[in-house]
Amino acid sequence: MLVIFSFSHQPYQEQDIKPSMNEYLPLEHIEPLVEPIDFTYMNKPVNVETHGVDGVVEFLIRKSAHFGIFFALMAATVLALHKVFEFKFSKVLLLSLVITVGYAALDEFHQSFTPNRTPYVGDVVLDSMGAVTAGFMIYTVFFWKRRK
Repeated sequence: MLVIFSFSHQPYQEQDIKPSMNEYLPLEHIEPLVEPIDFTYMNKPVNVETHGVDGVVEFLIRKSAHFGIFFALMAATVLALHKVFEFKFSKVLLLSLVITVGYAALDEFHQSFTPNRTPYVGDVVLDSMGAVTAGFMIYTVFFWKRRK
């Protein structure tokens, strides 16, 4: 949670990875892969024409990070609560999901106080999908092992 908080506290300019990508990655080889990408996010188009190759790649990295970080937070929360409390496993999963999704919402709220950062409900949904995916995978493994 502290890592998430520290990243959310940084203005966008401190997190911009496009200059490094332009310096170290052969973006001309990546362009054919990202050129077909075209969708709307926060009522704005996201494609090579509007963001450039580096912008689309950075966007995909950022949104993948949202999913992955909250996937990891959910897994860590499940493990921590399972070790500390003697709740039924289904309660541990539910409580972990509430904590993780609640933190995702607080994280977006926190971004509203950070310069050049914009809170967005869509990011909370993406974070929640990471948490739900982790929960589903943990649930599947737990009950698969229990059946054996």
